[in-house]
Amino acid sequence: MRTWLAFMKKEWTYQVRTGKLFVLGLLFAAFGIMNPAVAKLTPWLMELFSESFAQSGINVSQITVTAMDSWVQFFKNIPMALIVFVILQGGIFAKEYQSGTLVLALTKGLQRYKVVISKALMLVLLWSVGYWLCFGITYAYNAYFWDNGVVQNLGFSTLCWWLFGVWIIALTVLFSTLSATNTGVLLGCGGVVLGLSLLGLIPTVNPYLPTLLMDGNSLIYGLESVAFYTSALVITVITTVACFVISVPIFNKKQL
Repeated sequence: MRTWLAFMKKEWTYQVRTGKLFVLGLLFAAFGIMNPAVAKLTPWLMELFSESFAQSGINVSQITVTAMDSWVQFFKNIPMALIVFVILQGGIFAKEYQSGTLVLALTKGLQRYKVVISKALMLVLLWSVGYWLCFGITYAYNAYFWDNGVVQNLGFSTLCWWLFGVWIIALTVLFSTLSATNTGVLLGCGGVVLGLSLLGLIPTVNPYLPTLLMDGNSLIYGLESVAFYTSALVITVITTVACFVISVPIFNKKQL
């Protein structure tokens, strides 16, 4: 236990010393502020460019902004935050392979499965804190300027997106045990998401794919019911656990 706690401390220290923790905190906080800011500034921007639109034959009517507009921005921006997160954290195993520090930790008695658990926990922790920080800032500003009550299924839709992020982390851990480079991890995760997104174009398949959880706008507008996402939710949880579990024996056999 003492060796495992020391390794967890090392992981946290690495996040702090490399500045990744600061960058992620700044990133998620900025997106949290940006969501209501964009919604709040939209009427002013439309009014500013109204003359240009009029010259093009486009008449701009009075725009009424609600909390819905801000939450739409939230679901537009959070994918970009997740992409940056994966780019920053995708090399969490690769750096250990290249520096050889894992060999030292293992020789001191740290079991291999604890390495996988430690890194997975760190990634889930960082994603969870960053994601809910972004959500909390957006929610607070929306409550101040407007009324969050106009949004339907807000809690469920944001929970779905958080779970999708955890699913991406599970893929990151899995491909990190398969590939020795950050590029391999990014290509693996990107390839899976792209492949499932293409499969999602098939209406009969789409309700069962983890990528369906990214469609938060349909939930907040009430275009789809919570029940429609149940299958995708269950499959996402199962595949997330499977990825974490499969990563352990793969890492156990990996040459360091």
